[in-house]
Amino acid sequence: MRPPIIVVVTCGLALTATTAVASGPGSPDATKHLQPNAPRTITVSEADTPPVVRAGLLQSTLILLPDQEKVANVFAGDTVDWVFDGGHVASRFISIKPKVAGSTTDVHIVSDHGNEYTLQLREVSGDDDPHFDSKIFIAPGDKAAKDRLAELPVFVPAAELDKVKQEAAAAKAAQAATLKAEQTKEEAYRSQYPGSLHFDYTWDKSKGKELGLQAIWRDDRFTYLRGQFQETPALYEVKDKKPSLINFDFSNGLYTVPKELDNGYLAIGKQKVEFHRTQEAR
Repeated sequence: MRPPIIVVVTCGLALTATTAVASGPGSPDATKHLQPNAPRTITVSEADTPPVVRAGLLQSTLILLPDQEKVANVFAGDTVDWVFDGGHVASRFISIKPKVAGSTTDVHIVSDHGNEYTLQLREVSGDDDPHFDSKIFIAPGDKAAKDRLAELPVFVPAAELDKVKQEAAAAKAAQAATLKAEQTKEEAYRSQYPGSLHFDYTWDKSKGKELGLQAIWRDDRFTYLRGQFQETPALYEVKDKKPSLINFDFSNGLYTVPKELDNGYLAIGKQKVEFHRTQEAR
């Protein structure tokens, strides 16, 4: 698949005059008998003569590109006696309308996939056949053109490009704002965290030294015990004079207990160090 080549294309139809075909005078009375044909599909091939589209005086004929494509640009031979409208948003639709009876012109359509479609337009209000084309579906007749429908667009209309840029800028600004808020929150937490630490535990320092216990403290959510231990002691919480093993994380000599402990002890075999929160701190 070819990589997309971003080319800025203006919204609506950019009309460039080529060889205009002379138009004759028309009469509004000629529109009285005009009747729309049923929608039909025309196949466009570079090797064939451009197909003819029958247009009715002051009547709109809608031309539709394949579903996969949008109009990137339009070149018309006569932009005085014919009106071309692709809307203000890039789409697969083009509306054409002749203003002069008996006029003819050519129109060359370039799609966002790089396909090119050339049509001959003819106003038919003076014909014996009163029918004009109300809706035309275009189908590519060349294999290369059909293959391009499955590929990424090679042209991007300016409006869509601006929209993508705006969305990207908005997403970047939102991400920056979120990151700034998180950084502010983290900085505030760090600045306030030391004030939330409490070293209000007591224990027998000689027994603690023998076991390897060095410090015990807490914040508003956790209790921490640090030491240098030959082997990891079991940690117990004591409530109502009854000990129970509790859950904790241990890493590099640091116990992290997901709660505030009032009383407890560390034990290895017969070695035991009890610790208690001071009464003033409770």
